[in-house]
Parts: sequence; structure tokens; C-alpha cells
Amino acid sequence: MMSLRAAIYQYECRDESPAERLSRLDRMLGAHEGELDLVICPELFLSGYNVGDKIRELAEPQGGPFARAAAALASKRRAALIYGYPEQAGEAVYNAAACIDRDGRTIAHHRKLRLPNAYEKSYFTTGNTYTLFELHGWSVAILVCYDVEFPEAARACAARGAQLVVVPTALKKEWTFVARSMIPTRAFENRFFVAYANYCGMEGSSEYLGESCFAGPNGRVVAGGSTEELVSTTLESTDITTARQALTYLDDSKQLNEAR
Repeated sequence: MMSLRAAIYQYECRDESPAERLSRLDRMLGAHEGELDLVICPELFLSGYNVGDKIRELAEPQGGPFARAAAALASKRRAALIYGYPEQAGEAVYNAAACIDRDGRTIAHHRKLRLPNAYEKSYFTTGNTYTLFELHGWSVAILVCYDVEFPEAARACAARGAQLVVVPTALKKEWTFVARSMIPTRAFENRFFVAYANYCGMEGSSEYLGESCFAGPNGRVVAGGSTEELVSTTLESTDITTARQALTYLDDSKQLNEAR
């Protein structure tokens, strides 16, 4: 019986440096001192998503300057932090996300598994590993944006024991179905929580939907609007237990896989 106090930072896109983005988040968290266990930022939060070659210019290795500044912020606010960033790894750049715990330690790192368009494929290399870790007694997985749109990926996380799947994203207004229908469905059919962390506002020619949300194993959703905000809720592990007792999707899906 565990609670997790979580929030999504729905960032409004601006022409800001990585340091300015973290500073803005710090000010936002100042009004919620001691209230949160986990804060989640959007996809490529360090650089922005629709920023062209700035992705390569701002890419940094694991443990780079942004990671160190994010670690200081997590320690200061005593909350774990998950954020997206362009990861430089030798000649390759990955669309990555990292988790830093409230003591400033990097405890998880995920590379986006699938790239949805020519834009991303021109900058990034695909990852090939699911990412699960423990945070405050919860089993947490990270999927980045397009990853979660595959039912196989969400089910793979559930099969590995995930109770919460965190999804940094950059969802445009034209894809409202994903936030409003697909994300609650992923949560419901896997009987876990999904935290979907989006941008809002304009970034170049891209208009983002906002509507960051937490979707629960019972189908209920806590969602934000279309402006910059912290979307927060308390997740209860008992909701997962209750949902999985009511509908045994995970056990029954194993039997389906064995059918011929």
C-alpha cells in the first residue's frame, strides 16, 4: 500500500537555454515545496523538439552539464526528476530520458525505441532496451512518446512488473486521439498508471496539444489544459491491485499468446 505524489511539468515552449528551462522549473516547484516525490518533464526538455540542428548542438553525454544541474535541482527540491534530452554517445545521438532521484543520483536512462518520422530519423539512433527501475517502492518504466503507441511496448513493461509508465512526449494538436483515447486505453488494458508529459504552446511551426495527463488502471484520468502548469496527483498502488483483481488481462494475455 504505497502512495506516490507525482507531477508533470507541462512546459510552454520558448526560445530559452537549457539553464533557463531548469530555472523556470525550479521557480514552479518552489510553490510546491515538500509536496512531490516525482516530477516529469517533456520529451527533449533540454533542447526542445522542433528545433532542428539545435538538437545536435545541445546534445550532451550521460552525466553532462544539464544532468548535473538537474541533479542539483532534484536535491534542492527533494523530488525525483525525469526529463528528456538529446544524448551524445560517440557519433550517435539518442532521443533519451533520464531519471534522477531526490538525492541527485541518476538511477535510470532510456533511449527511444522507435522513431516515428523522417525528422527524428535524420537526427537520432534508435534504442533497443526497455528501462525499468524502482522509485519509492514503485516499479517504474520509461517510454518516450511514440514508444507507448505500440501496445506491445506497454505490455512488455507490464510483463516486467511496471506499475507506472512515464512517457515524456511532444504531441502536436493534430494527434488529440493519442492523449485523449490511446493513453487511457494503455493504462486500462495493462492495469497500471501512465504519466504522459507533453509541451504546450508553439515551437516553430508546431502547435502542441498540452493535455498532459495521468491515466489510471481503472480508466480514470487527471489531465491538464493547454497552458503551462504542474499537473499533479497522488498515485495509489492499491488501485493497481484492485484493478488487476477485477480484470485479469495480464494473466489471460499469456494464455492467448500460447494459443495456436
